[in-house]
Amino acid sequence: MSRVTCDLTVSLDGYVAGPNQSLDEPLGERGESLHRWQFEQREASAAEIAGILEAGAYIMGRNMFAGPGPGPWDQGWRGWWGEEPPYHAPVFVLTHHQREPLAMEGGTTFHFVTDGIESALAQAREAAGDRDVAIAGGAQTARQYLSAGLMDELRLHISPEILGGGERLLDGVGDVTLEPIEARGTGLVTHVRYRVQR
Repeated sequence: MSRVTCDLTVSLDGYVAGPNQSLDEPLGERGESLHRWQFEQREASAAEIAGILEAGAYIMGRNMFAGPGPGPWDQGWRGWWGEEPPYHAPVFVLTHHQREPLAMEGGTTFHFVTDGIESALAQAREAAGDRDVAIAGGAQTARQYLSAGLMDELRLHISPEILGGGERLLDGVGDVTLEPIEARGTGLVTHVRYRVQR
């Protein structure tokens, strides 16, 4: 069976997004700064970037697809990534609002799942075949899969930024044991892979 992995960039004080998330700043104040390593040191972190994009299917939360807020999004909304999102695979979006699948260029199709995390995972596993399923984020989605014991590997990309507030990754996940299996870094990020113990 394929693994369930999760790659998230997190601040030194444990936030994946800064305070005051909005449509203009979906990652919150200074949240974009966490991801400098993906652009300014792309070659030095090439293996980690490739690892993020190697899954056969992805799962993300409603806010990662459409920005902060509990309500339905505009039906014309097509995500943050333009007409060719980076996933190039099926993406299952957890939401309370039904929508027909949204096919994009490059092989990404967003499927909107309204019946919970287990259903999204079952659909993603079927779509991925022998390849891994990746929890793409955000923090609330990652917490749900960690808390439910449905994640095999957590890959944190730790930025030396201190955001001081925002959306924390590990608050309320309960009794989860993480075994570090690899660590390396650059001046902008420390990459740590954890095996999730069950």
